[in-house]
Amino acid sequence: MDREEWLIKEEGYDGEKTADNGNRFFLGNGYMGVRGTLSEFTKEDLCAVNLAGIYDKVGDGWREPLNAPNFLYTELFAGAPLNVKTAPFEEHSLILDFYSGILRRKTVFLVDNKRISYTCERFPDMKDPHFFYECSEVESDREVELSVKTGIDLDVWDINGPHYVRFEENCKEGRLLEVTGFTAEDREFVRVSSSVSVFSPEETALSFENRDKKLLSTATVLLRPGEKLKICKVSHVFTSKDGKEGKDDRPSSSKEAYARAREEHIAWWEEAWDRSKVLIEGDKEAMRALNYSLYHLHSIAPRHRKSMSIPARGLSGQTYKGAVFWDTEMFILDFFLFTEPEVARTLIKYRLDTLPGAKKKAADYGYSGAFYAWESQEGGFDACSDYNVTDVFTKRPMRTYFKDKQVHISAAVVYGIRRYLEATGDMSILAEGAFETVTECALFYYSLLLKRAGGDRYEIRDVIGPDEYHERVNNNFYTNMMARMVFLEALELFDRVNLLPADKRASILEKYDIDALRNTFRQAAEELFIPSPGEDGVIRQFDGYFSLEDVSVETVRSRLLDPKEYWGGAYGVASDTRVIKQADVATALALFHDSYEKSVLNANYNFYEPRTEHGSSLSACMYALLACYCGRADEAYPFFLKSASADIKGGGKQWAGLVYIGGTHPASEGGAYMNVLRGFAGIEIKNGELTATPKLPGNIERLVFKIVFRGKRYKVTVEKGREEAILEPCG
Repeated sequence: MDREEWLIKEEGYDGEKTADNGNRFFLGNGYMGVRGTLSEFTKEDLCAVNLAGIYDKVGDGWREPLNAPNFLYTELFAGAPLNVKTAPFEEHSLILDFYSGILRRKTVFLVDNKRISYTCERFPDMKDPHFFYECSEVESDREVELSVKTGIDLDVWDINGPHYVRFEENCKEGRLLEVTGFTAEDREFVRVSSSVSVFSPEETALSFENRDKKLLSTATVLLRPGEKLKICKVSHVFTSKDGKEGKDDRPSSSKEAYARAREEHIAWWEEAWDRSKVLIEGDKEAMRALNYSLYHLHSIAPRHRKSMSIPARGLSGQTYKGAVFWDTEMFILDFFLFTEPEVARTLIKYRLDTLPGAKKKAADYGYSGAFYAWESQEGGFDACSDYNVTDVFTKRPMRTYFKDKQVHISAAVVYGIRRYLEATGDMSILAEGAFETVTECALFYYSLLLKRAGGDRYEIRDVIGPDEYHERVNNNFYTNMMARMVFLEALELFDRVNLLPADKRASILEKYDIDALRNTFRQAAEELFIPSPGEDGVIRQFDGYFSLEDVSVETVRSRLLDPKEYWGGAYGVASDTRVIKQADVATALALFHDSYEKSVLNANYNFYEPRTEHGSSLSACMYALLACYCGRADEAYPFFLKSASADIKGGGKQWAGLVYIGGTHPASEGGAYMNVLRGFAGIEIKNGELTATPKLPGNIERLVFKIVFRGKRYKVTVEKGREEAILEPCG
C-alpha cells in the first residue's frame, strides 16, 4: 500500500466542514480523543479533548463524558491575528497521516505583503496516554514582529454543561501552565498541564497571561527572513478516575523529549499495522477506507485500563452521552479479538464488572438476573432517558422505550463472552465473572418468558428489536433467537464448571443450583417460540408484522411533514408500515446462518433489504454479511464499502436541531472489518478450529491480513478462484 494512500487531506478552508473535519482528522489513544480542529479554534468550532470513562451531570441535562480544557489553543499575531477564519491566506491544508497517527497543518498567511508560513504537527502518546505532543514552526519572507500566545483554553465546549464549576490555576516561570477543573457533581476533577518551550534565533523570555478564560504563555519575537520560530508544547491530563493507574507527571517540552516521543509513537503504529492492516488487491478505495476505519478503532482502544469499553461515538465528543451500547459486542469486538485479544478482554471485563448495575436494573423492573443498561456509563448506570426524542411539531419530549424494552442488550453481552471464549480459549475469564454474567443473563430471560393459558410454548412479549421503529412488539425474531442463544451458552458453561478454581467453583455451586438451572434453561431453550419461515421462506420480524402496510421506503419518506421527524414510536411515519430502521431479521440470520438453508437466507435478504431505511450506521454491515452467506458477495460489496467509508467520507448527520449529534462511527468501522473477516474471507470457528471458505466479490482479487487465534498468529491469504483461504503460522 502506497504511503500516499494513508493520508487524509483537506485543501483550503470551508467553515461548513468544521464539524465533519473534527471527526475526519481525529486523534486519540484510548484515554483521550482530540477532535481535528485548528490551534486558533475555540468551543464555537467544536474543539474537544474528550476523556474516556469520566462523567458529569448538570441540572436536568443528560449526564455525559467530560471534555478537558483545550490544551492546544494558540494565538499568533503579526500586526493582525493569524486566524484562518479572518486572515487572508495563500495556502491552507490539513493532512492526517493515519499510518503514523500524526496530524499536520500548514497555512501560509498573507499579511502586509508578508508571506508568513505556519506549520504544526501533533499526536497523542500511545504508550503513556496521559501525554499529548505538538510542535509548530513559523517562518516569514520578510522581517516581522511576531507575537505568540499558547496555552490552555478553559472555556470548554459542552453539549449539556457547563461541567466545570470552578478552576484552580497555576503557572511556573511562564512555561508550565496547569489548571484543575472541578465538576458540577463535585466528585470528579480534571487536571491539565502544558509545558511550553519557544526556540528562536534570539533568546526569548516567556511571560504569563490570564485572560478570557485562557492561561497563556506569551512571547514576542523579531523574525527575519530565513529564520524559524519553533514552539514545542507537551500536555498532560490526569483525572480523579486515574488513581494508581495513572501517573500524575509534569510534562517536559524540550526538543529532545519531543523527538524521542515522536520516534516511539511512529514505532508503535508500525507494530500496530503489522498485526492488523488489511491488503485488498484490486480495490484501492476499499483498502484505504477499511484501514482508515481500523485507525479509528486503534485510536479509541482502552489499553490503559483492564476494564473499560468503547462508547458508541468513540472519543469524538459527548454525543450519545459517551455511553456504551450493544455496538461494542456485536460490531466492534471482532477486530480486537483477532488482532489484539488483550483489548477484547478489557472490553469484556467492563461488562463483567458492571454486572451489579445490570442486576439492579433487572430488580428495579421486577425481573430476575441481569438486565444490562442500554446506554451504559460507569458502574453499569443506564444513562438512557425516558424521553430520547423531541417532537418537531409540539417541541415536547416524546416517551420512548429504548431503555425499558430493548432487552436484547443482555444477550449481546453474552454473545461477546461467547465469541471471546471461542476465539481466545481463555477460560480464566470464567472465574472473573463471566460464569455469573452468563447465568444471570439467562435468569433474566427466563423471567421474561410467558405462556398463554393452556399453551405449550414460551413467548417474549413487549420488546423493541434492533429495528427500533416498531416499539413494544411481541416475539421479535432477533430477540427470541438471542435469548435462546443465552440459554444454550449457560448450558455450555455449566458443563465447564469444573474448569473453575476450587474456591470459585465452590462459591458458584453454593450460589446456584446448577442441576436445577440446567433443566430449567434446557426446557426454556426447547420451548421458546422461534418464528419459522413461511412457505416463501420469509420469517416475520414480530407478531403482526405482515399485517402492516407494505409500502416502499421512499413512500414513507414522502409522508414526512418535517425532515427531522422521528420515523418510529407511537406516531412515526414508519410505525404502521413494514419499513424498518435497520437490519433486524437479517442480523439474526447473519449470526445464526448455519441454522437455516441458503434458500431461507436469500428469501429474507430479498424481502427485508428493500424495506430497510438504513437509518443507522449499524445496518449496512449486517446486510453485507448476510449477502455473503447467501452467496452474493457482489451485492455485499456496496454495503461493506458504505460501512468502511462512514468516516473517511463523512457527510452524515451532524445536528438535530441545535444539538450536535455527529461524531465517528466505531460500530460501522468494526462492522466493515467483520465483513472482511467473516464475509469475504469466510473465517469461522467450528468445534474449536478455524475454517475459511472465501466469498470474494468480483472486484477484489486478493486479501491478505493477519489474525490471532488462541494465542497463535496466522497470515490469511484469500485469492480469487481458490475455494479455501491459506492460513500460515507467522510467529
